[in-house]
Amino acid sequence: MDDRNTTGARSVSGGSETRTPRADAARNRDQLLTVATRVFMSADDEPSMRAIAREAGVGIATLYRHFPTRESLVDAVYEDQVVRLTSGARELLGRLPPAAALRRWMDLFGEWTATKNGMLDTLRAMVDSGRIAHAQTRTELLTAISTILDAGRTAGDLRADVTAEDVAAALIGIFTVAPRPAQEAQADRLLNLLMDGLRPATRPS
Repeated sequence: MDDRNTTGARSVSGGSETRTPRADAARNRDQLLTVATRVFMSADDEPSMRAIAREAGVGIATLYRHFPTRESLVDAVYEDQVVRLTSGARELLGRLPPAAALRRWMDLFGEWTATKNGMLDTLRAMVDSGRIAHAQTRTELLTAISTILDAGRTAGDLRADVTAEDVAAALIGIFTVAPRPAQEAQADRLLNLLMDGLRPATRPS
């Protein structure tokens, strides 16, 4: 991965000098973000920046060029995961029935909690310092859950008496006792049981 030609590149068109898009740098950053997320997700302890660079197949200087500090990398991974959860609710509802969308969203939530395990100390320090607004993140996630629950109530395939806070608390409990990826099979069983409880009761005919 070589970023030397991705910064400050210019082209001349029609006699005027214009800056070209830094597409290579953006792709490199996205690739590093993907690899870092995967490494954080599978790590028991916080991996070193060098380990992340090695997994990405780049030199440590390339990693630091995109993410000058561990905090900047953790912040980018965290924000990317939150965006996936908040936008994912709407995207899933666009192609799945609400109950199925909620079950798939639970998997996304599990991936997010697993990713946090590999950057927990840094994340806590950033929350304590105010760099990451934990309350805002919680509000965004509850809104995403509410979006699916509201659609489920309208469609009649999710209970009307369940709140987003109920679902969030249940998910935190499940992924605390059955963290991914180590206990993925148990987590899946518990999530399916949770979904059974979220569906309206069927009355015998």
